[in-house]
Amino acid sequence: QVQLEESGGGLVQAGGSLRLSCAASGPRFGSYKMGWFRQAPRKEREFVAAISWTGEYYADSVKGRFTISRDNAKNTVYLQMNSLKPEDTAVYYCACALKAFSNYDYWGQGTQVTVSS
Repeated sequence: QVQLEESGGGLVQAGGSLRLSCAASGPRFGSYKMGWFRQAPRKEREFVAAISWTGEYYADSVKGRFTISRDNAKNTVYLQMNSLKPEDTAVYYCACALKAFSNYDYWGQGTQVTVSS
């Protein structure tokens, strides 16, 4: 069983930065595909970023501002968010797939990110 726990959300002014963390269980974390998604009020959940052995991927809306990384020794994935905009306000979810080309089957509880103007 894979369990995910996000942290690092909060309130920040536009132009500021936050770093989200997601700690995962599982002895083969290094082989997992890890992703970040977000959902704003009254909007659909959207893909933000992902990382696996195939590489790193970003939504166009965040590319150049957000960076995904991982520390396999700590079973942790990070999302560094710079130059934050009010439209980045959402609940951010960490997700895990056991293989790079598999669906995301495990999800964290979410962490709120609020960007004020």
